[in-house]
Amino acid sequence: MKHILIVEDDIALGDGVRLALQHPELEAVLCRTLAQARAAMEGQAFDLAVLDVNLPDGSGLELLRQIRRSSALPIVLLTANDMETDIVAGLESGADDYITKPFSLAVLRARVNAQLRRGEPARAPADRVDLPPFSFDFGRMEFRKNGAPVELSKTEQKLLRLLVENRGQTLTRAVLVDRIWTDGAEYVDENALSVTVKRLRDKLEDVPSKPRYLKTVYGLGYAWKAEE
Repeated sequence: MKHILIVEDDIALGDGVRLALQHPELEAVLCRTLAQARAAMEGQAFDLAVLDVNLPDGSGLELLRQIRRSSALPIVLLTANDMETDIVAGLESGADDYITKPFSLAVLRARVNAQLRRGEPARAPADRVDLPPFSFDFGRMEFRKNGAPVELSKTEQKLLRLLVENRGQTLTRAVLVDRIWTDGAEYVDENALSVTVKRLRDKLEDVPSKPRYLKTVYGLGYAWKAEE
């Protein structure tokens, strides 16, 4: 379980960021002020912090500099300031990333996940993945459900592998299109992804219209359910 500290005084935005980042393997703690954030950090260790710059009781840069005196905690800054000097000030104070408002929650989640992955040891993806009732062997291109073989196209295999290797996490449509269609085409109609998702569900789901495994995260993308 990873823990993320969010410091954002805008009620709607803070709640949106917390909900966007929360998942079964990650807990997001939301604070509205610097004082609340400092109190939270005294009682708990965090794996990453998302800090708003402009807060009711000071600047997020103050907390950033305080953290940097004793920790290499990954920090992503949020701010309405889009001046180059503000961006430089944030990065020179030790921020690992800097996002200006307004921003996409999907983009924020992708950047947060990227920062979390940087602190993890690199590992080679497994060719064989057993997720009952499924057995997927991407090296041999052998796929089974309840022991029965399932024939998948190369595009369906690419989609399945991306989702399975990132199970429990939402992958945006843009990321999936970019990772699946890597043949150099300048433009790929996103409808191609929708068709591939439907075909994969038809082959793997008991009731494709009510998917149990390959989930749609409305407005964002798709996810393979987390292991229970």
